[in-house]
Amino acid sequence: MSSQFSRRYFFYGSLLAGAIPSQGFGSVASLRAAGYKSPNEKLNIASIGAGGKASSDIDGCAHENIVALCDVDEKEAARKFKQYPDLPKFKDFRKMLDEKGKDIDAVIVTIPDFMHATAAIACMERGKHVYVQKPLVRTVAEARLMRETANKYKVATQMGNQGYSNEGTRQAAEMIWAGEIGGVKEVHAWTDRPWWPQGLTEIPAPDAVPATLDWNLWLGNAAKRPYTSGGAGYPNQYGNFYQPFNWRGFYDFGCGALGDMACHILGASNMALRLGAPTSVECVSKEGASSFMFPKKAVIRYDFPARGSMPAVKIFWHEGLKERPKIEGVADSELLGDLPVKPKAKGAPAEPANGFVGGVYSRERMDEAHSPEAHAPGPNGSVFIGEKGMLTTGSIGEHTRLLPALERMADYKFPEPSLTRSPGHYRDWIRACKGGEAACSNFNVSAPFVEWMLLGVVALRVDGKLEWDAAKGRFTNNAEANKYLKPSWMKS
Repeated sequence: MSSQFSRRYFFYGSLLAGAIPSQGFGSVASLRAAGYKSPNEKLNIASIGAGGKASSDIDGCAHENIVALCDVDEKEAARKFKQYPDLPKFKDFRKMLDEKGKDIDAVIVTIPDFMHATAAIACMERGKHVYVQKPLVRTVAEARLMRETANKYKVATQMGNQGYSNEGTRQAAEMIWAGEIGGVKEVHAWTDRPWWPQGLTEIPAPDAVPATLDWNLWLGNAAKRPYTSGGAGYPNQYGNFYQPFNWRGFYDFGCGALGDMACHILGASNMALRLGAPTSVECVSKEGASSFMFPKKAVIRYDFPARGSMPAVKIFWHEGLKERPKIEGVADSELLGDLPVKPKAKGAPAEPANGFVGGVYSRERMDEAHSPEAHAPGPNGSVFIGEKGMLTTGSIGEHTRLLPALERMADYKFPEPSLTRSPGHYRDWIRACKGGEAACSNFNVSAPFVEWMLLGVVALRVDGKLEWDAAKGRFTNNAEANKYLKPSWMKS
Protein backbone atom coordinates (compact mmCIF):
# COMPACT_ATOMS: atom_id res chain seq x y z
CA MET A 1 0.00 0.00 0.00
CA SER A 2 1.37 3.39 -0.93
CA SER A 3 2.24 5.48 2.11
CA GLN A 4 0.62 8.54 0.55
CA PHE A 5 -2.84 7.05 1.09
CA SER A 6 -4.34 6.59 4.54
CA ARG A 7 -6.12 3.31 5.32
CA ARG A 8 -9.31 5.37 5.49
CA TYR A 9 -8.88 6.64 1.91
CA PHE A 10 -7.58 3.31 0.67
CA PHE A 11 -10.87 1.63 1.47
CA TYR A 12 -13.39 4.47 1.01
CA GLY A 13 -11.63 6.92 -1.26
CA SER A 14 -14.09 8.76 -3.48
CA LEU A 15 -17.11 7.81 -1.38
CA LEU A 16 -15.81 10.02 1.41
CA ALA A 17 -15.05 12.75 -1.10
CA GLY A 18 -18.59 12.59 -2.44
CA ALA A 19 -17.43 11.80 -5.99
CA ILE A 20 -19.92 9.03 -6.77
CA PRO A 21 -21.06 8.71 -10.39
CA SER A 22 -24.86 8.86 -10.65
CA GLN A 23 -24.95 5.32 -12.10
CA GLY A 24 -22.42 3.92 -9.61
CA PHE A 25 -18.92 2.75 -10.45
CA GLY A 26 -19.89 -0.40 -12.36
CA SER A 27 -20.41 -0.77 -16.08
CA VAL A 28 -24.20 -0.93 -15.69
CA ALA A 29 -26.74 1.01 -13.69
CA SER A 30 -28.61 -0.59 -10.79
CA LEU A 31 -31.02 -3.36 -11.73
CA ARG A 32 -33.96 -1.15 -10.80
CA ALA A 33 -32.83 1.42 -13.38
CA ALA A 34 -31.97 -1.19 -16.00
CA GLY A 35 -35.02 -3.37 -15.32
CA TYR A 36 -35.20 -6.21 -12.81
CA LYS A 37 -34.75 -9.82 -13.76
CA SER A 38 -37.71 -12.07 -14.35
CA PRO A 39 -38.55 -14.22 -11.30
CA ASN A 40 -37.53 -17.23 -13.42
CA GLU A 41 -34.17 -15.74 -14.46
CA LYS A 42 -31.33 -16.56 -12.11
CA LEU A 43 -29.32 -13.89 -10.33
CA ASN A 44 -25.55 -13.77 -10.68
CA ILE A 45 -24.32 -13.70 -7.07
CA ALA A 46 -20.80 -13.12 -5.76
CA SER A 47 -19.68 -13.59 -2.16
CA ILE A 48 -17.29 -11.49 -0.11
CA GLY A 49 -16.31 -14.19 2.34
CA ALA A 50 -16.17 -17.90 1.59
CA GLY A 51 -15.14 -19.59 4.83
CA GLY A 52 -17.08 -19.87 8.09
CA LYS A 53 -20.64 -18.56 8.01
CA ALA A 54 -20.14 -17.36 4.44
CA SER A 55 -20.11 -20.99 3.32
CA SER A 56 -23.70 -21.59 4.48
CA ASP A 57 -24.81 -18.21 3.10
CA ILE A 58 -23.48 -19.26 -0.29
CA ASP A 59 -25.32 -22.58 0.06
CA GLY A 60 -28.51 -20.68 0.85
CA CYS A 61 -28.26 -18.91 -2.51
CA ALA A 62 -26.86 -21.80 -4.54
CA HIS A 63 -30.10 -22.24 -6.50
CA GLU A 64 -29.10 -19.02 -8.27
CA ASN A 65 -25.81 -18.55 -10.16
CA ILE A 66 -22.75 -18.21 -7.91
CA VAL A 67 -20.27 -16.37 -10.15
CA ALA A 68 -17.30 -15.23 -8.01
CA LEU A 69 -15.78 -15.81 -4.57
CA CYS A 70 -13.57 -13.61 -2.43
CA ASP A 71 -11.78 -14.36 0.84
CA VAL A 72 -8.59 -12.99 2.41
CA ASP A 73 -7.78 -16.40 3.93
CA GLU A 74 -7.20 -19.25 1.48
CA LYS A 75 -7.14 -21.83 4.26
CA GLU A 76 -10.58 -20.89 5.62
CA ALA A 77 -12.02 -20.61 2.12
CA ALA A 78 -10.47 -23.85 0.84
CA ARG A 79 -13.60 -25.99 1.12
CA LYS A 80 -15.76 -23.51 -0.78
CA PHE A 81 -13.06 -22.82 -3.33
CA LYS A 82 -12.88 -26.57 -3.99
CA GLN A 83 -16.67 -26.79 -4.30
CA TYR A 84 -16.58 -24.16 -7.07
CA PRO A 85 -13.32 -24.95 -8.87
CA ASP A 86 -14.11 -23.03 -12.06
CA LEU A 87 -15.15 -19.72 -10.48
CA PRO A 88 -12.84 -16.68 -10.38
CA LYS A 89 -11.43 -16.23 -6.88
CA PHE A 90 -10.08 -13.11 -5.20
CA LYS A 91 -8.61 -11.90 -1.92
CA ASP A 92 -9.50 -8.21 -2.45
CA PHE A 93 -13.21 -7.50 -2.96
CA ARG A 94 -12.42 -4.24 -4.76
CA LYS A 95 -10.52 -6.15 -7.41
CA MET A 96 -13.43 -8.58 -7.74
CA LEU A 97 -15.89 -5.73 -8.25
CA ASP A 98 -13.61 -3.99 -10.74
CA GLU A 99 -12.89 -7.11 -12.81
CA LYS A 100 -16.20 -8.99 -12.57
CA GLY A 101 -18.68 -6.25 -11.71
CA LYS A 102 -20.46 -6.41 -15.07
CA ASP A 103 -21.25 -10.08 -14.40
CA ILE A 104 -22.57 -9.57 -10.85
CA ASP A 105 -26.16 -8.70 -9.88
CA ALA A 106 -25.94 -9.21 -6.11
CA VAL A 107 -23.35 -9.81 -3.40
CA ILE A 108 -23.26 -11.72 -0.11
CA VAL A 109 -21.16 -9.93 2.54
CA THR A 110 -20.13 -12.31 5.33
CA ILE A 111 -16.88 -11.11 6.85
CA PRO A 112 -16.00 -9.61 10.27
CA ASP A 113 -18.42 -6.90 11.44
CA PHE A 114 -15.98 -3.99 11.15
CA MET A 115 -15.70 -4.41 7.36
CA HIS A 116 -19.39 -4.95 6.57
CA ALA A 117 -20.17 -1.32 5.72
CA THR A 118 -17.00 -0.84 3.69
CA ALA A 119 -17.67 -3.84 1.49
CA ALA A 120 -21.45 -3.50 1.25
CA ILE A 121 -21.36 0.19 0.33
CA ALA A 122 -18.78 -0.50 -2.38
CA CYS A 123 -21.26 -2.99 -3.82
CA MET A 124 -24.33 -0.77 -3.48
CA GLU A 125 -22.52 2.12 -5.20
CA ARG A 126 -22.21 -0.16 -8.20
CA GLY A 127 -25.90 -1.01 -8.18
CA LYS A 128 -25.43 -4.43 -6.61
CA HIS A 129 -28.03 -5.86 -4.23
CA VAL A 130 -26.53 -6.98 -0.92
CA TYR A 131 -27.16 -9.63 1.72
CA VAL A 132 -25.14 -8.61 4.79
CA GLN A 133 -24.65 -10.85 7.79
CA LYS A 134 -25.84 -9.74 11.21
CA PRO A 135 -25.27 -7.53 13.12
CA LEU A 136 -25.11 -5.52 9.86
CA VAL A 137 -22.42 -3.12 11.13
CA ARG A 138 -20.32 -2.28 14.19
CA THR A 139 -21.50 1.30 14.91
CA VAL A 140 -24.63 3.46 14.84
CA ALA A 141 -23.24 5.83 12.20
CA GLU A 142 -22.54 2.92 9.86
CA ALA A 143 -26.09 1.61 10.32
CA ARG A 144 -27.47 4.96 9.22
CA LEU A 145 -25.06 5.16 6.29
CA MET A 146 -26.00 1.68 5.11
CA ARG A 147 -29.68 2.56 5.09
CA GLU A 148 -29.09 5.86 3.29
CA THR A 149 -26.90 4.20 0.66
CA ALA A 150 -29.36 1.40 -0.02
CA ASN A 151 -32.16 3.90 -0.56
CA LYS A 152 -29.98 6.14 -2.73
CA TYR A 153 -29.04 3.35 -5.11
CA LYS A 154 -32.42 1.59 -4.89
CA VAL A 155 -30.97 -1.85 -4.30
CA ALA A 156 -32.57 -4.83 -2.56
CA THR A 157 -31.09 -5.59 0.85
CA GLN A 158 -31.36 -8.12 3.65
CA MET A 159 -29.58 -8.57 6.98
CA GLY A 160 -28.70 -12.15 7.90
CA ASN A 161 -30.90 -12.47 10.99
CA GLN A 162 -32.90 -15.52 9.99
CA GLY A 163 -35.26 -15.16 12.93
CA TYR A 164 -37.04 -12.35 11.10
CA SER A 165 -38.23 -14.95 8.60
CA ASN A 166 -39.18 -17.40 11.34
CA GLU A 167 -42.80 -18.46 11.83
CA GLY A 168 -42.51 -18.13 15.60
CA THR A 169 -41.39 -14.49 15.40
CA ARG A 170 -44.56 -13.64 13.49
CA GLN A 171 -46.66 -15.68 15.91
CA ALA A 172 -45.18 -13.78 18.85
CA ALA A 173 -46.15 -10.49 17.22
CA GLU A 174 -49.67 -11.64 16.35
CA MET A 175 -50.26 -13.08 19.82
CA ILE A 176 -49.15 -9.85 21.51
CA TRP A 177 -51.16 -7.71 19.11
CA ALA A 178 -54.20 -9.91 19.87
CA GLY A 179 -53.82 -8.99 23.55
CA GLU A 180 -52.98 -12.51 24.74
CA ILE A 181 -50.70 -11.24 27.54
CA GLY A 182 -51.84 -7.62 27.75
CA GLY A 183 -49.48 -4.67 27.56
CA VAL A 184 -45.83 -5.76 27.71
CA LYS A 185 -43.79 -3.80 30.23
CA GLU A 186 -40.69 -5.98 30.54
CA VAL A 187 -38.68 -8.36 28.34
CA HIS A 188 -35.68 -10.51 29.23
CA ALA A 189 -33.45 -12.11 26.58
CA TRP A 190 -30.46 -14.30 27.33
CA THR A 191 -27.57 -16.19 25.75
CA ASP A 192 -24.63 -18.34 26.75
CA ARG A 193 -22.38 -16.41 24.34
CA PRO A 194 -19.55 -15.52 24.28
CA TRP A 195 -18.10 -18.91 23.49
CA TRP A 196 -14.92 -17.15 22.34
CA PRO A 197 -12.47 -15.39 24.70
CA GLN A 198 -13.46 -12.00 26.11
CA GLY A 199 -12.14 -9.97 29.02
CA LEU A 200 -8.47 -10.72 28.27
CA THR A 201 -6.03 -8.03 29.43
CA GLU A 202 -2.85 -8.80 27.48
CA ILE A 203 -2.10 -9.16 23.77
CA PRO A 204 0.34 -11.98 22.99
CA ALA A 205 3.65 -11.40 21.23
CA PRO A 206 3.58 -11.09 17.43
CA ASP A 207 4.45 -14.01 15.20
CA ALA A 208 4.56 -14.80 11.51
CA VAL A 209 1.49 -14.26 9.36
CA PRO A 210 0.32 -17.56 7.79
CA ALA A 211 1.15 -17.81 4.10
CA THR A 212 -2.53 -18.35 3.28
CA LEU A 213 -3.68 -15.10 4.95
CA ASP A 214 -3.43 -11.52 3.66
CA TRP A 215 -3.27 -9.82 7.07
CA ASN A 216 -3.28 -6.31 5.60
CA LEU A 217 -6.50 -6.96 3.71
CA TRP A 218 -8.02 -8.65 6.76
CA LEU A 219 -7.35 -5.50 8.84
CA GLY A 220 -9.07 -3.36 6.22
CA ASN A 221 -10.08 -0.04 7.79
CA ALA A 222 -8.92 -1.00 11.28
CA ALA A 223 -5.76 0.42 12.82
CA LYS A 224 -2.68 -1.51 11.78
CA ARG A 225 -1.26 -3.96 14.31
CA PRO A 226 1.00 -7.01 14.20
CA TYR A 227 -0.48 -10.43 13.66
CA THR A 228 -0.44 -12.90 16.53
CA SER A 229 -1.71 -16.45 16.74
CA GLY A 230 -1.97 -16.16 20.52
CA GLY A 231 0.71 -18.74 21.16
CA ALA A 232 0.52 -22.22 22.62
CA GLY A 233 -1.37 -21.12 25.73
CA TYR A 234 -4.19 -19.36 23.93
CA PRO A 235 -7.42 -20.46 25.70
CA ASN A 236 -9.83 -21.19 22.89
CA GLN A 237 -10.85 -23.77 20.32
CA TYR A 238 -11.96 -21.31 17.64
CA GLY A 239 -8.62 -20.53 16.04
CA ASN A 240 -6.00 -17.87 16.54
CA PHE A 241 -6.05 -14.73 18.66
CA TYR A 242 -7.93 -12.55 16.16
CA GLN A 243 -9.16 -14.83 13.41
CA PRO A 244 -10.85 -16.67 11.85
CA PHE A 245 -13.55 -16.40 14.56
CA ASN A 246 -12.33 -14.71 17.74
CA TRP A 247 -12.50 -11.17 16.34
CA ARG A 248 -16.05 -10.95 17.76
CA GLY A 249 -14.71 -10.24 21.22
CA PHE A 250 -12.59 -7.20 20.25
CA TYR A 251 -13.89 -3.61 20.38
CA ASP A 252 -12.13 -2.82 17.09
CA PHE A 253 -13.56 -5.72 15.12
CA GLY A 254 -16.85 -7.01 16.51
CA CYS A 255 -19.82 -6.41 18.80
CA GLY A 256 -19.37 -9.24 21.29
CA ALA A 257 -22.28 -11.47 22.22
CA LEU A 258 -24.76 -8.74 21.27
CA GLY A 259 -23.50 -8.83 17.70
CA ASP A 260 -23.64 -12.60 17.55
CA MET A 261 -27.06 -13.33 19.07
CA ALA A 262 -29.14 -10.22 19.84
CA CYS A 263 -30.22 -9.76 16.22
CA HIS A 264 -31.72 -13.24 16.49
CA ILE A 265 -33.10 -13.39 20.02
CA LEU A 266 -34.41 -9.80 20.19
CA GLY A 267 -35.92 -9.91 16.72
CA ALA A 268 -39.28 -11.03 18.09
CA SER A 269 -39.24 -8.15 20.58
CA ASN A 270 -38.37 -5.62 17.90
CA MET A 271 -41.16 -6.80 15.61
CA ALA A 272 -43.85 -7.51 18.18
CA LEU A 273 -43.34 -4.38 20.29
CA ARG A 274 -42.64 -2.00 17.39
CA LEU A 275 -39.72 -0.72 19.41
CA GLY A 276 -38.24 2.21 17.52
CA ALA A 277 -35.56 4.02 19.55
CA PRO A 278 -34.92 3.77 23.31
CA THR A 279 -34.55 6.76 25.58
CA SER A 280 -31.67 5.23 27.56
CA VAL A 281 -29.33 2.27 27.83
CA GLU A 282 -27.16 1.06 30.68
CA CYS A 283 -24.89 -1.86 31.45
CA VAL A 284 -26.21 -2.72 34.90
CA SER A 285 -23.61 -5.41 35.65
CA LYS A 286 -20.51 -6.90 34.05
CA GLU A 287 -17.58 -9.16 34.81
CA GLY A 288 -14.13 -9.24 33.24
CA ALA A 289 -13.15 -5.69 32.28
CA SER A 290 -10.58 -5.18 29.50
CA SER A 291 -9.14 -2.20 27.63
CA PHE A 292 -9.53 -3.85 24.22
CA MET A 293 -12.17 -6.58 24.61
CA PHE A 294 -15.77 -6.90 25.69
CA PRO A 295 -16.39 -8.28 29.21
CA LYS A 296 -16.88 -11.96 29.96
CA LYS A 297 -20.42 -11.50 31.26
CA ALA A 298 -22.93 -8.64 31.36
CA VAL A 299 -26.53 -7.46 31.74
CA ILE A 300 -27.74 -4.47 29.69
CA ARG A 301 -30.97 -2.55 30.20
CA TYR A 302 -32.76 -0.60 27.45
CA ASP A 303 -35.70 1.71 28.22
CA PHE A 304 -38.27 2.42 25.49
CA PRO A 305 -41.07 4.98 25.76
CA ALA A 306 -44.75 4.24 25.14
CA ARG A 307 -45.53 3.58 21.47
CA GLY A 308 -49.13 4.28 20.48
CA SER A 309 -51.29 1.99 22.63
CA MET A 310 -48.24 0.03 23.84
CA PRO A 311 -46.86 0.97 27.28
CA ALA A 312 -43.26 1.90 28.05
CA VAL A 313 -41.09 -1.21 28.20
CA LYS A 314 -37.72 -2.12 29.68
CA ILE A 315 -35.66 -4.77 27.93
CA PHE A 316 -32.88 -6.68 29.67
CA TRP A 317 -30.15 -8.46 27.72
CA HIS A 318 -28.23 -11.15 29.66
CA GLU A 319 -25.02 -12.54 28.13
CA GLY A 320 -22.33 -14.96 29.22
CA LEU A 321 -24.78 -17.15 31.13
CA LYS A 322 -24.13 -20.70 32.26
CA GLU A 323 -27.73 -21.05 33.42
CA ARG A 324 -31.02 -19.29 32.77
CA PRO A 325 -31.40 -15.79 34.27
CA LYS A 326 -33.14 -15.26 37.59
CA ILE A 327 -36.15 -13.01 36.97
CA GLU A 328 -38.36 -11.77 39.78
CA GLY A 329 -41.86 -13.20 39.55
CA VAL A 330 -40.96 -15.77 36.88
CA ALA A 331 -40.52 -19.43 37.80
CA ASP A 332 -37.23 -20.89 36.62
CA SER A 333 -39.09 -23.89 35.21
CA GLU A 334 -40.93 -21.61 32.78
CA LEU A 335 -37.81 -20.07 31.22
CA LEU A 336 -37.39 -22.77 28.65
CA GLY A 337 -36.12 -20.58 25.81
CA ASP A 338 -35.12 -23.18 23.22
CA LEU A 339 -37.34 -26.16 24.06
CA PRO A 340 -35.63 -29.19 25.58
CA VAL A 341 -36.18 -32.45 23.77
CA LYS A 342 -35.83 -36.14 24.48
CA PRO A 343 -33.22 -37.89 22.34
CA LYS A 344 -34.74 -39.01 19.05
CA ALA A 345 -34.23 -42.48 17.67
CA LYS A 346 -32.07 -42.64 14.57
CA GLY A 347 -34.23 -42.14 11.51
CA ALA A 348 -37.22 -40.81 13.50
CA PRO A 349 -39.36 -38.26 11.63
CA ALA A 350 -38.75 -34.59 12.23
CA GLU A 351 -41.01 -32.84 14.69
CA PRO A 352 -43.67 -30.42 13.37
CA ALA A 353 -42.32 -26.95 12.65
CA ASN A 354 -42.53 -24.78 15.75
CA GLY A 355 -44.08 -27.66 17.73
CA PHE A 356 -47.65 -27.24 16.49
CA VAL A 357 -49.85 -29.00 13.98
CA GLY A 358 -52.64 -27.33 12.04
CA GLY A 359 -52.41 -24.18 14.14
CA VAL A 360 -52.75 -26.09 17.43
CA TYR A 361 -49.76 -26.55 19.70
CA SER A 362 -48.74 -30.20 20.01
CA ARG A 363 -49.55 -31.42 23.55
CA GLU A 364 -47.32 -34.42 22.92
CA ARG A 365 -44.48 -32.05 22.12
CA MET A 366 -45.04 -30.09 25.32
CA ASP A 367 -45.26 -33.23 27.45
CA GLU A 368 -42.02 -34.38 25.89
CA ALA A 369 -40.33 -31.07 26.62
CA HIS A 370 -41.27 -31.27 30.30
CA SER A 371 -40.51 -34.96 30.77
CA PRO A 372 -37.77 -36.11 33.17
CA GLU A 373 -35.87 -37.60 30.22
CA ALA A 374 -35.65 -34.29 28.35
CA HIS A 375 -32.35 -32.63 27.73
CA ALA A 376 -31.75 -29.32 29.49
CA PRO A 377 -33.35 -26.34 27.74
CA GLY A 378 -31.26 -24.56 25.13
CA PRO A 379 -29.12 -21.67 26.37
CA ASN A 380 -30.85 -18.89 24.43
CA GLY A 381 -34.32 -17.38 24.61
CA SER A 382 -36.57 -14.55 25.67
CA VAL A 383 -39.62 -13.96 27.83
CA PHE A 384 -42.21 -11.20 27.47
CA ILE A 385 -43.85 -10.17 30.76
CA GLY A 386 -47.28 -8.67 30.15
CA GLU A 387 -50.04 -7.28 32.31
CA LYS A 388 -52.11 -10.46 31.80
CA GLY A 389 -49.49 -13.16 31.33
CA MET A 390 -46.19 -14.20 29.78
CA LEU A 391 -44.93 -15.41 26.43
CA THR A 392 -41.57 -16.99 25.58
CA THR A 393 -39.53 -17.73 22.44
CA GLY A 394 -36.38 -19.61 21.51
CA SER A 395 -33.17 -18.26 20.05
CA ILE A 396 -34.52 -17.12 16.67
CA GLY A 397 -38.18 -16.74 17.55
CA GLU A 398 -39.05 -20.42 17.31
CA HIS A 399 -41.12 -22.41 19.82
CA THR A 400 -43.25 -19.38 20.69
CA ARG A 401 -45.65 -20.22 23.53
CA LEU A 402 -47.66 -18.76 26.37
CA LEU A 403 -46.67 -19.50 29.96
CA PRO A 404 -47.27 -21.67 31.87
CA ALA A 405 -47.01 -23.71 28.69
CA LEU A 406 -48.58 -26.96 29.89
CA GLU A 407 -51.71 -25.08 30.93
CA ARG A 408 -52.03 -22.36 28.31
CA MET A 409 -50.84 -24.16 25.17
CA ALA A 410 -53.03 -27.27 25.50
CA ASP A 411 -55.37 -27.03 22.48
CA TYR A 412 -54.31 -23.40 21.95
CA LYS A 413 -55.23 -21.88 18.60
CA PHE A 414 -52.93 -19.18 17.27
CA PRO A 415 -54.47 -15.92 16.01
CA GLU A 416 -55.29 -15.77 12.33
CA PRO A 417 -52.11 -14.68 10.49
CA SER A 418 -51.94 -10.96 9.74
CA LEU A 419 -48.27 -10.82 8.73
CA THR A 420 -46.91 -12.02 5.41
CA ARG A 421 -45.11 -15.35 5.75
CA SER A 422 -41.56 -15.60 4.46
CA PRO A 423 -40.50 -17.99 1.68
CA GLY A 424 -37.17 -18.35 3.51
CA HIS A 425 -34.62 -15.71 4.47
CA TYR A 426 -32.44 -16.05 1.36
CA ARG A 427 -35.34 -16.54 -1.04
CA ASP A 428 -37.00 -13.47 0.47
CA TRP A 429 -33.96 -11.39 -0.50
CA ILE A 430 -33.60 -12.98 -3.93
CA ARG A 431 -37.27 -12.30 -4.66
CA ALA A 432 -36.69 -8.63 -3.76
CA CYS A 433 -33.63 -8.52 -6.02
CA LYS A 434 -35.85 -9.64 -8.91
CA GLY A 435 -38.42 -6.92 -8.29
CA GLY A 436 -40.62 -8.50 -5.63
CA GLU A 437 -41.62 -6.90 -2.35
CA ALA A 438 -38.86 -5.74 -0.02
CA ALA A 439 -37.23 -8.44 2.08
CA CYS A 440 -38.45 -8.74 5.68
CA SER A 441 -35.14 -7.53 7.17
CA ASN A 442 -34.20 -5.02 4.50
CA PHE A 443 -32.09 -2.11 5.69
CA ASN A 444 -35.11 0.15 6.30
CA VAL A 445 -36.15 -2.44 8.90
CA SER A 446 -32.85 -3.86 10.10
CA ALA A 447 -30.79 -0.66 10.35
CA PRO A 448 -33.08 0.98 12.97
CA PHE A 449 -33.21 -2.34 14.86
CA VAL A 450 -29.42 -2.67 14.80
CA GLU A 451 -29.02 0.97 15.79
CA TRP A 452 -30.75 0.56 19.13
CA MET A 453 -29.05 -2.80 19.73
CA LEU A 454 -25.62 -1.21 19.12
CA LEU A 455 -26.26 1.32 21.87
CA GLY A 456 -25.73 -1.63 24.22
CA VAL A 457 -22.29 -2.17 22.68
CA VAL A 458 -21.40 1.38 23.72
CA ALA A 459 -22.86 0.82 27.20
CA LEU A 460 -20.48 -2.11 27.66
CA ARG A 461 -17.60 0.35 27.30
CA VAL A 462 -18.93 3.34 29.26
CA ASP A 463 -20.25 3.17 32.81
CA GLY A 464 -23.54 4.71 33.88
CA LYS A 465 -26.94 5.31 32.34
CA LEU A 466 -26.68 6.81 28.84
CA GLU A 467 -29.51 9.08 27.70
CA TRP A 468 -30.16 8.71 23.96
CA ASP A 469 -31.46 11.35 21.52
CA ALA A 470 -32.28 9.41 18.36
CA ALA A 471 -33.15 12.49 16.30
CA LYS A 472 -29.72 13.99 16.91
CA GLY A 473 -27.96 10.62 16.89
CA ARG A 474 -26.08 11.25 20.11
CA PHE A 475 -26.04 10.66 23.84
CA THR A 476 -27.01 13.80 25.70
CA ASN A 477 -25.15 13.14 28.94
CA ASN A 478 -21.85 11.50 28.06
CA ALA A 479 -19.27 12.85 25.60
CA GLU A 480 -17.08 9.77 25.96
CA ALA A 481 -19.92 7.50 24.84
CA ASN A 482 -20.45 9.59 21.72
CA LYS A 483 -16.91 8.74 20.60
CA TYR A 484 -18.02 5.16 20.01
CA LEU A 485 -20.90 5.96 17.68
CA LYS A 486 -18.66 6.17 14.61
CA PRO A 487 -15.75 4.08 13.33
CA SER A 488 -12.37 5.78 12.97
CA TRP A 489 -12.58 5.92 9.18
CA MET A 490 -15.64 8.19 9.40
CA LYS A 491 -13.84 10.73 11.58
CA SER A 492 -11.75 13.54 10.14
